Amino acid sequence: MEHVDCCQDSFRGSALPQQQRSPFRLLSKWARRSSLSTANSLMLHLQERSRILLRFADLIEKHNDEIAALETWDNGKPYEQAAHIEVPMLARLMRYYAGWTDKIHGLIVPADGPHHVQVLHEPIGVVGQIIPWNFPLLMYGWKVGPALACGNTIVLKTAEQTPLSALYVSKLLHEAGLPEGVLNIVSGFGPTAGAALASHMDVDKIAFTGSTDTGKVILELSARSNLKPVTLELGGKSPFIVMDDADIDQAVELAHFALFFNQGQCCCAGSRTFVHERVYDEFVEKSKARALKRVVGDPFRKGVEQGPQIDDEQFKKILRYIKSGVDSGATLVTGGDKLGDKGYYIQPTIFSDVQDGMKIAQEEIFGPVQSIFKFNDLNEVIKRANASQYGLAAGVFTNNLDTANTLTRALRAGTVWVNCFDIFDAAIPFGGYKMSGIGREKGIDSLKNYLQVKAVVTALKNPAWL
Repeated sequence: MEHVDCCQDSFRGSALPQQQRSPFRLLSKWARRSSLSTANSLMLHLQERSRILLRFADLIEKHNDEIAALETWDNGKPYEQAAHIEVPMLARLMRYYAGWTDKIHGLIVPADGPHHVQVLHEPIGVVGQIIPWNFPLLMYGWKVGPALACGNTIVLKTAEQTPLSALYVSKLLHEAGLPEGVLNIVSGFGPTAGAALASHMDVDKIAFTGSTDTGKVILELSARSNLKPVTLELGGKSPFIVMDDADIDQAVELAHFALFFNQGQCCCAGSRTFVHERVYDEFVEKSKARALKRVVGDPFRKGVEQGPQIDDEQFKKILRYIKSGVDSGATLVTGGDKLGDKGYYIQPTIFSDVQDGMKIAQEEIFGPVQSIFKFNDLNEVIKRANASQYGLAAGVFTNNLDTANTLTRALRAGTVWVNCFDIFDAAIPFGGYKMSGIGREKGIDSLKNYLQVKAVVTALKNPAWL
């Protein structure tokens, strides 16, 4: 295998130890290995699948601190976030899917004539999965959990920036009893390893989380090869709507969290903050005060809320977006520059007086940059909130139930949070409208991604009912 420097220490701006990259011939080996392992996976008793996932959840909790440290070292997110939110969520995901292994069943359906008809739900086979760098652990769980619960085998590609936590927890999964060959991890770059996985003829399905542009490529490669089905969880430009009846202090805090969580590197980040004109000025001033209090620094240090961006490329991209906002006439309320001389730190940044046609209003920034818009009535904000190529998520903050109900029905988004944000229970489906993706992750809907439907029709001789 080739060795490449594809991991960086984002809070010091230096290279981490080399990882191995998987060329096409090795990926083909894993795909064939997964195909041969499909029978073994299917023969696993339903309860054994469940026991493996439950043991895996126990091991995740046992090794919580090590897993969180790897996630922080790899990604730059605050250790406290990884240790107290993301690792426990991964364990809960595994327990949730462990409960589904013996509840996936088909139907007996009536049919005209002398026929007995069964509808079966069967594993789809060899599943290719590609996870992103912003939430390596959680996206691992969102994909591996349902695929294994349904009896599939997996070839999973990590993001080139963040392979460590996925590799570590995969060892724990094998320690929990998963047979060899059922889960295979490959590392490498998208244009090589990712493209090879999407176009491989031995892969029966692809699940991808990442940018919309890359999602289009995955879809095309899958269609050109064996027309494998595709699940895509892609980009977003989510509106966060604050009505004039809202508690402004609470709204400011929630909007701050909706945008700045995980350094703003969330596909569902509330990156378009729409605020009613009657409370707009107060909201902007209080948002500025909150941003100035945000603790940015070494992600391993206690109390740090914001670590560095993932790498130099993303760091420079965000700074270009900030410059675009200034150049286009938005008001820079606070922030707007890098922070410190080492690492990829960016000041928490807020723009007010943002107009819908500006670049920062239309494109996904994926960084700690909040854009605040002014509106004056419900119909206006619905129209403007929906005027996006994306439809992943939305937030609504109001004390009026009628207003909340109107907005939740009118907004073209896969998830609408009312007086909350970023609630990711394992049972809640997640996915987008429009160019934010195809299909859903989590919940019962995620199982459908990994099952084929088969109709079995058996002729009956002299049935009693005819």
